[in-house]
Amino acid sequence: MPTPAVSLTRVEAKFLLAVVGAALVWSGIAPHDRLTWFMEIAWVLAAIPLLLATHARFPLTRLLYWLIAVHCLILIYGGKYTYALTPLGDLWRDWFGLVRNNYDRLGHFAQGFIPAILARELLLRCTPLVRGGWLFYLVCAACLSFSAFFEFIEWWAALIMGGSADAYLATQGDIWDTQWDMFCALVGAITAQLLFARVHDRQLGLG
Repeated sequence: MPTPAVSLTRVEAKFLLAVVGAALVWSGIAPHDRLTWFMEIAWVLAAIPLLLATHARFPLTRLLYWLIAVHCLILIYGGKYTYALTPLGDLWRDWFGLVRNNYDRLGHFAQGFIPAILARELLLRCTPLVRGGWLFYLVCAACLSFSAFFEFIEWWAALIMGGSADAYLATQGDIWDTQWDMFCALVGAITAQLLFARVHDRQLGLG
């Protein structure tokens, strides 16, 4: 199993861990809705131990670690306020004359953007797949399928929790919210590959 040509330095790893850890502590201080906060940051709580446990024997590229850290911060910030009530989303709404807080759109764009590089790395390192059209397509398909699975999770949460799940769903009355979420993830997956494929290839040692 090939090792990346460029991965995190020890200093970078400590820095990213400190930033995400500090953000987690901050978000846990009087979040808007404690249950929603926990459901949003649960992905972060699962990812950090996994990355720490696999760093020695299966290090990822520097690019991917940094992107994962950014994704963690997006989730943590959304969990702090709920996605429908984030101050940043309210600022965008007021600046651009939007009808809703669109921070959840950013969250779902990131849900495609960051996992696209993760899927790309795993496919190139762990399968016989090579760079080209099939890799691009399968990365998009993987991100879109994960986005659809996440919509299932939101659906199940609504069935189990009833009205208590409103803050987690963050639909804000948009009947097309599910479709928008998956579309944003797909756009994120496409954008990530177009922007970062060459950088990612170099960090993987593929030239």
